[in-house]
Amino acid sequence: MKILKVISLLLDYPVEALQGARGELAAAIAGAREISPAQRQALQAVLDRVAGGELLDAQEGYTELFERGRFLSLLLFEHVHGESRDRGQAMVDLMAQYEAAGFAIGVRELPDYIPLYLEYLSTCDAQTAREGLADVSHLLALLAARLEERGSDYSACLRALLQVAGAEPAVAMAEVQAQVAQEVRDDTLAALDAEWEEEAVNFMAGEADSSACSGAATRPSKAREDVAVPVHWVDFKQTAVPAGNP
Repeated sequence: MKILKVISLLLDYPVEALQGARGELAAAIAGAREISPAQRQALQAVLDRVAGGELLDAQEGYTELFERGRFLSLLLFEHVHGESRDRGQAMVDLMAQYEAAGFAIGVRELPDYIPLYLEYLSTCDAQTAREGLADVSHLLALLAARLEERGSDYSACLRALLQVAGAEPAVAMAEVQAQVAQEVRDDTLAALDAEWEEEAVNFMAGEADSSACSGAATRPSKAREDVAVPVHWVDFKQTAVPAGNP
């Protein structure tokens, strides 16, 4: 599905190649019959903003939105497994799925990076692509609701994906809006400071406490993974090439 490749590029970090292919991407959106006219119009608006303005402004806005805090992380398993050991096995399983389909990625790319996952699905047949989106539809709805809560037009990308998966975006998002409404934003300066706050050292603690603390350096409570390498650019006039291949 071409539309999955388009959304993959829109959700990835903005680059000059995206702006240069604005007309080609607009044509692909206009011809996408997997989504409604309203969704096509909303995607076109995202493309116009990202590809029609200053690249540095688009990049800055993207970083502020997706790379501060975890609520809008574009790593699927961040929202499922967090820091648990199950996350590693889930990564291995997804990599095996890619390899079985002959889809190769670079060694630095994280397999659960949504733009990469969409690029993979865009090389699959329509039924497999829809099933792949349906498998993560709850996460797509959660991200869509969070983006909408923040007034971001990127929510249109997630809404379109829900529609391709066969879900009604408004219904799917309604199921998670109560959760989103109760969430305390994690991208504020106070929230970021709290996440990286070092544990306080109690110098008045007893000898037992001191011995327990000795040799254990204070450190941030959590560490974010590096964002995956941007997905491979493919001209729509050519056959799709798996990420990481020339």
